[in-house]
Order: sequence, then C-alpha cells, then structure tokens
Amino acid sequence: MNPMTAENLKSAFGGESMAHMRYIYWGKAAVKEGYPNVGNLFDAVAYAEQVHAGNHFRELRKEVGDASVTAGAGFGLTNTSENLQGAIDGENHEVEQMYPAFISVANMQDEKGSIRSFEFALEAEKTHAELFGKAKEAVDANKDFDQSTVHVCDVCGYTITGALEDDCPICKARTEMFTTFATKN
Repeated sequence: MNPMTAENLKSAFGGESMAHMRYIYWGKAAVKEGYPNVGNLFDAVAYAEQVHAGNHFRELRKEVGDASVTAGAGFGLTNTSENLQGAIDGENHEVEQMYPAFISVANMQDEKGSIRSFEFALEAEKTHAELFGKAKEAVDANKDFDQSTVHVCDVCGYTITGALEDDCPICKARTEMFTTFATKN
C-alpha cells in the first residue's frame, strides 16, 4: 500500500475510533438530561463509527507495526445541544474536508479497497450529520428526538431511523445486515 494512503487510513481509523467513544459518552449524558432517544441515536452512530474504523483497519491489515496517528477530534462534555453541535461539526468536517481529500489521494494511488472504505464512510457520515441536525432541533425546542428506532448497516455504517424496508443505498447490503438500536423504556 502506498504510504500516503496508509497514513490517511490510520488517521481515519483514529478519528472514527475517537468519534465512537465520544458518542458513547455524549449518549449517556443525553439520557441523564432526559433525552433517551438522542442517547439512542448517539449509541447507534457510535456503532456506525466503529463499522468505519473496522473497515479502515481491515484495509490496513498488511501494515504491521507501531504508528503515531494524527486524527482530528473534538473533546469536552457539555450539554446535549452543544454535544450535538460538536457531532454535526465533526461529521461535516469528514464530509466536506477529510474524506474527499483521502478519496482523491487513494484514487490517484489506485488503492481500490481504501477508496471503497473511504467512500462508504463519506456517504454514511452524511446521514449522521442530518440525523444529528434533526436531534439538535428537537433538543433546542426542549423536546426529545422523535425517533426511537435507529438502524445501522453493518457493512458501511449507513444510518436510518424508522422502519427498515429497503437494502442499504450505499453498499447494497440486505436488510438482515443492519443492527437495530431502540430506546429502552
């Protein structure tokens, strides 16, 4: 694997891993603040970020050894509205900056597996930003997110609320390949 693409994969792996953990903590905080559906959304998207990290890690399977990884990440634990804004900002950074640059480099270097991993993540991150935006609108109106069921594609991390009726629009995985998260009453 070309060293530049490998470094981009390592950075993406680090960033997705940190997002996974950050969303777990922000989800617990949302539940404590009285927003169980927002907490469920954070849990579901944390799982999706784990899917992305896993895809990147598999692409790095032949890159053996230690590495110091530079990855962008937000820190802090405030209130649910601000945590949602942090999530939106992070997802938009990946959609608008990080993944397009990484895809461009991987295309130039003809790293097909890396391109697929980056593209899956890019497209799924768009759904995350949109869902976090809807959740933030609800919280800012002193309401919980109106969706209590969230489905995540185990292959690419695509995330959808409500009824799961169609195969994944990103990777074409069957509906059986989705993990469902439901708010616990």
